[in-house]
Amino acid sequence: MLKYELGCVLNYIVSEPSTLIFNIGVVSNDYQTIVTEELHHDVGIKIEEYVTQPDRNRCFRLNVSPGAVQISYRAIVELTHYQADPIGIYEVLPADLPLDILPYLYPSRYCQSDRLLRLAESEFGDLVPGYARVTAICNWIYDRILYRSGSSDAGISACDTVLERVGVCRDFAHLGIAFCRASNIPARFVSGYAYGLNPPDFHAWFEAYLGDRWYTFDPTRLSPQTGLVRVGTGRDAADVSFANIFGAVQMSQMQLFMNYLPDVQSSVTQMPLPTTEAISIA
Repeated sequence: MLKYELGCVLNYIVSEPSTLIFNIGVVSNDYQTIVTEELHHDVGIKIEEYVTQPDRNRCFRLNVSPGAVQISYRAIVELTHYQADPIGIYEVLPADLPLDILPYLYPSRYCQSDRLLRLAESEFGDLVPGYARVTAICNWIYDRILYRSGSSDAGISACDTVLERVGVCRDFAHLGIAFCRASNIPARFVSGYAYGLNPPDFHAWFEAYLGDRWYTFDPTRLSPQTGLVRVGTGRDAADVSFANIFGAVQMSQMQLFMNYLPDVQSSVTQMPLPTTEAISIA
């Protein structure tokens, strides 16, 4: 079990009555436990929370008047990872997939897998099916796409990234998803907090459905897989933006933090490190 303290502080200047919807709260599931949690704002009105289906993303709606607005979130989270030997993790034929997994085989707004079929077949079609094939997809992205902060915007898709050969974490995740779906492997987008990012920021990675569960993959290799904390899950980034703004609003400052908390009682003080095992916290 690993424990982290994390959170963010977001500042905005609002010019007219507006609605802000945030997806910044950690998801609670069988592998991710919220120990403590605080959500604050400085505008003196109620925050409404709702949970999306089927991905169970937590969203906070805030209706604000003109002026300065600050929202802050802080949580302590415990992660219990499922780990497995990658050699024994296999692909599942579409005919045998659970019905609720099938939508993650289809093309989506930022992951046009139908346009990457020939490239995926030529690069990955002859590889051994299973966890190794998805790892090869991640290696291809890491080796051929340059990670450069600020090189991308909200309009960039997986096809654009293939052409430009540069991007940020969301672009790496979108391309991994598109290649997986083009190879008949269900894949989905995940956003959240990541340990060790410099500078700290919201991060994106993806999960592929193999065997009987979702497994974590991060082609950027910027954070250990055991240092990823889930906030949002969806078909692509369009489903899990950390902020959706309706009105005349300008962000003035964003701060994030994520600290590892050693387990003093059991004397486990080692920080999370990369692992060769397959990781799942779905």
